[in-house]
Amino acid sequence: MNYRTLFVASAGLALSASLSGCGLNSVPTQEENAKAKWADVENYYQRRADLIPNLVATVKAAGAQEKSILVEVTQARAGANAVKLTADQLNDPAKVAAYEKAQSNVTLSLQRLQEAYPELKSQANYATLMDQLEGTENRISTARHDYNGAVQSYNTTIRTFPDAIGAKVFYGAKPLVPFKATTPGAEAAPAVNFGNGN
Repeated sequence: MNYRTLFVASAGLALSASLSGCGLNSVPTQEENAKAKWADVENYYQRRADLIPNLVATVKAAGAQEKSILVEVTQARAGANAVKLTADQLNDPAKVAAYEKAQSNVTLSLQRLQEAYPELKSQANYATLMDQLEGTENRISTARHDYNGAVQSYNTTIRTFPDAIGAKVFYGAKPLVPFKATTPGAEAAPAVNFGNGN
């Protein structure tokens, strides 16, 4: 074997080793992981949207005085379903913020509904639906957390050496936008008042 063949083989190995460290596989893998986590978030938002009509139907049977809050919940749900966000739009902070604001309106409406109907907790159907909604809200929270973790991993990968080279050269990668609280005062726990003066 001559030196030229040995040099070409060594150069080929060095080039493939350097390219493998430039994010050729890790960048798209992490981007797809973040998009999959986003799909989980949307899945749980859809679950919530599907449960709300059942909750509204159950609560409507309890009396006409609930009408204003039921209308608010229904309108919030319709507004949330009208705002769409695709995986390709995850790097647009304005679109992510608009989507999260629409979803937050649903959450606020559901909180008002829970506060307005303590007497309905004795109804088994209502309690079951509220448990399902609580479970869904927990799933949404977990899915958001998982999405933010995937976004952090992806954003770190596309910004650190050597993966940053492949991210920019081969993919033109841009950072994804993580979820942030959009409701004013969301960082503070809400006060719970059962109306008993304590």
